[in-house]
Amino acid sequence: MTDDDRIALHARDVSFDFSTLRTDWIPGEPFASHLIDVLHLLLPEGERWFVEVFSRALPLVHDDALAEDVRGFIGQEAMHASSHQGALDHLIDAGVDVSRYVEQVEWIFNDLLGDRGLTGDEAREWLVERVGLIAAIEHFTAVLGEWILHSPELDAAGADPQMLDMLRWHGAEEVEHRSVAHDLYVHLDGRYLRRVRAMAISGPALAKLWGNGTRQLCARDPRLRGTPQRRVRLRDYLRASRRGLVPGPWLFARAVLAYLHPRFHPAHHGDTDAAVAYLARSPAARRAEDGGTPDVAGAG
Repeated sequence: MTDDDRIALHARDVSFDFSTLRTDWIPGEPFASHLIDVLHLLLPEGERWFVEVFSRALPLVHDDALAEDVRGFIGQEAMHASSHQGALDHLIDAGVDVSRYVEQVEWIFNDLLGDRGLTGDEAREWLVERVGLIAAIEHFTAVLGEWILHSPELDAAGADPQMLDMLRWHGAEEVEHRSVAHDLYVHLDGRYLRRVRAMAISGPALAKLWGNGTRQLCARDPRLRGTPQRRVRLRDYLRASRRGLVPGPWLFARAVLAYLHPRFHPAHHGDTDAAVAYLARSPAARRAEDGGTPDVAGAG
């Protein structure tokens, strides 16, 4: 990324009112609602892990512009974690008991992917490995961010405006900072085969976590008790993706193929102008920028 393309990243102190949010926040579409809701199960712990790893990597950065980007990334991801925690708390308050799944996610990020008590060269190698994993995951979050910014089908379906604003604010910031994790990985190491390995690990792991999370949400939603919608089927996903309510499988296939190109760089993918334009009109982001008092219920 050139200096002319660089955007000064900063966290926006947003909050959202989920007090009236239905579990089928896309009306009549509980499967599509819950497939997207998996973000709220994964991201509070996941984004806190991003913040911890990047905070540990920051002293190893010897480029002032990149260090500034990393600090901006850390601030934005901390706010993402807080906002999705609010949505997760609302789901729990609505009687959707996903505590066991959330505990598994916590174990993954805190134990399996934690510091492991390493020191010296081993600690640095494990840190770089985790930065590589985050770079691969961030490619997916940027792709999802691009998708949610261009999803008029959700508006047409009557999706809850508070949830849509949160998802699009988050998606816009993912597009805005999409290059940071990749640039940090290249700065610290950059080996192509290591980058491929990170994608080979993170891609299938995310797919499995997402499938399990969707199944848990549908099975635990009290509104779906006694209905066939409690059971998740592949055809439900394909139907929802054809209608534009969730991202389709080809979107992810193309994302992986793009990432595996030896000359891949996130700056070549994604619409920064669309992200900046949405952040300029997002109700939550505008309140935050104006310093006004936001409506808060169930959001951090």
